[in-house]
Amino acid sequence: MSLQSTDQIADLITRIRNAIMVGKNEIRVPTSKLKVAVVEGLKSAGYLEDYEIEEGKPRGILHVIINQEGMPAKITEISKVSKPGRRIYAGVEEIPVVKSGRGLVLMSTSKGIMTGREAKKQRLGGEILIKVY
Repeated sequence: MSLQSTDQIADLITRIRNAIMVGKNEIRVPTSKLKVAVVEGLKSAGYLEDYEIEEGKPRGILHVIINQEGMPAKITEISKVSKPGRRIYAGVEEIPVVKSGRGLVLMSTSKGIMTGREAKKQRLGGEILIKVY
């Protein structure tokens, strides 16, 4: 198994989506700062239960707990918006609203990765990474 993926975020959300479909409540992926920031954003929005970083060589493992044992997953759909071949950027006025505000978008801004709501409050635009509901 290769530790390097061409698109880290796509690999992470595919693993989360697949785990939800088969009823697993946790996943393990090779860690990176970008993956940790995305998982932190999903956790702070209430879509993931928790995460922890296990140190290791050559790279650590990110252990993501999707939901508690026996509880349904809070994520109905998760998808990548911006792709390596086609980046999607939005100004502060163009940040999309997902499912009439019930979902969210995670964006990469000049101040780090944050939800679309936080980016609007701080008047920041950026690259739209994922949408989730």
